Amino acid sequence: MADASTPGDVAAMQALLLGTETIQEFLAELARLAALTVGDGLSCGITVQTNGRPLTVAASDALAAQADEVQYGLDEGPCLHALRSGTWVSIRDMASDQRWTSYAARALQHGIRSSLSLPLSGGRDVIGAFNLYSRVAGAFGAAASQRAESFAQNASGALTIAVRRADHVALTDQLRASLASRTVIDQAIGVLMGQRRITAGEAFAILRTTSQNRNIKLRALAAQIVAGAGAQPPQAPPFDPPR
Repeated sequence: MADASTPGDVAAMQALLLGTETIQEFLAELARLAALTVGDGLSCGITVQTNGRPLTVAASDALAAQADEVQYGLDEGPCLHALRSGTWVSIRDMASDQRWTSYAARALQHGIRSSLSLPLSGGRDVIGAFNLYSRVAGAFGAAASQRAESFAQNASGALTIAVRRADHVALTDQLRASLASRTVIDQAIGVLMGQRRITAGEAFAILRTTSQNRNIKLRALAAQIVAGAGAQPPQAPPFDPPR
């Protein structure tokens, strides 16, 4: 198989990354694009390892999701082999393949005749598997396999970037929430200082003790004090983390 990536694949990946809002949306579009790019009438599932267990995070249609789930239930099959070994697996005809006979029998019941599974790598580690299914035997010849490998190489990089972007967004949200919490607590301390003519340290001690005695979160208690004083508790402030 060729190692070269096609410019069309790269452009399509870039468009997906820029045009989707969430990693879930990106993965769903990636699965659909893969099925369309590699050949006609294909289904695609994307498997990742989560807490030591395989999970289909996106599928182009129900057939791909079902084929993946059959393998998880049996703990065998081409997509799991690609995920665990880091090597691609082609099945020309489920009716004659002898490697995973229990899986092949179930796949035939779903109307699947051939498949191609390729690992998705993130640097040195395999982060997932890219699974293509066809209702036609011999659907993954040399040309289709070359397109699939090229797509999988680009998908590996795009998936790694998407995961990092998701982590970045999660971190940003956490920092926004932390800043909002700190701000409302500072406001409540100011209210108590003005009402009781006490120091900031004494005001914070009162907040902490009351929070523990009433079994209420410090931020929620602070928001109640600020609202009781006629002020508006702050919303999460804008935050631009360093790049």
